[in-house]
Amino acid sequence: MIDIGELKFDEKGLIPAIVVDAVSKRVLTLAYMNRESLQISMEKGLTCFWSRSRQELWLKGETSGNYQHIVSITADCDRDALVVMVEKDGPACHLGTDSCFEYPLWQSEELHEFSMDGLMELLKGRKEEMPEGSYTSYLFEKGIDKILKKVGEESTEVIVAAKGNDKRETVYEIADLAYHVMVLMTEMGISTDDVRRELASRHIIDHKVKQEKMV
Repeated sequence: MIDIGELKFDEKGLIPAIVVDAVSKRVLTLAYMNRESLQISMEKGLTCFWSRSRQELWLKGETSGNYQHIVSITADCDRDALVVMVEKDGPACHLGTDSCFEYPLWQSEELHEFSMDGLMELLKGRKEEMPEGSYTSYLFEKGIDKILKKVGEESTEVIVAAKGNDKRETVYEIADLAYHVMVLMTEMGISTDDVRRELASRHIIDHKVKQEKMV
């Protein structure tokens, strides 16, 4: 752990703080802290910034209720910028969006970003729009029983591939299973954050197996 005295605040006494969702790993906002707001943040475990427009301390969520509970604060190699990992109570942006970064400026035609959250958004769009000819729309149209049947089938395919010690085929089948599970999640209104939070709550993930005494 470094000391707050090692940080390099700018000529105005500020240091940029990149706020990241500890669950989704999505960048939420870029704000600024001074020494006082940083100390308040560490004492309260809640993000507190310095508002450059209002020239005053700003405890995030104090008026909106959208508090950001701090998981960790990490400085960069030059000690002049911070990454603040948080669990949030609501939208990070004052416009009511999940993140302040919602406006694409440029995107490569060759390289494409992939994320589970992006795939979930695509699945939600299929469910809402139900475009003709879409396999995903077909699953939603058939309903929960069809979706569950596919989840069961794909689970079996994973087992068969793994039992055959075929790594490439197992990866392929796991991807199929993950896709159909996400369709199920969309159908049931379960978000990726719901699953992440459940996993994060499991502090012990490897239970010791009790050996039965041989009689």
